[in-house]
Amino acid sequence: MIPVLPLDELPDGTARCVDVAGRQVALVRIGTSVHAVDDQCSHAKVSLSDGDVWPDACTIECPRHGSAFSLTDGAPDSLPATRPIAVHRVDIVDGMINVEVAE
Repeated sequence: MIPVLPLDELPDGTARCVDVAGRQVALVRIGTSVHAVDDQCSHAKVSLSDGDVWPDACTIECPRHGSAFSLTDGAPDSLPATRPIAVHRVDIVDGMINVEVAE
């Protein structure tokens, strides 16, 4: 696990791109939960952290073509994206967000 950001620096309902061991990861906060997924859309190679977060659906939407990706399993919900994005493990310890990138 790599410490990447204090929890209080990630407002609820937002996403932020961070570098985790050389990999661009989007951290997304929904309430007290934080999700970590690859920051690049599997279709358009666009930064997902620039897109909208949909807390009720637990998804993040690509700002270019509108495919939303599940923050729990990385699956896209609509075309044009057809491939999932990687989901990474997150722990919050003493107010610090820690991420373990998936292989």
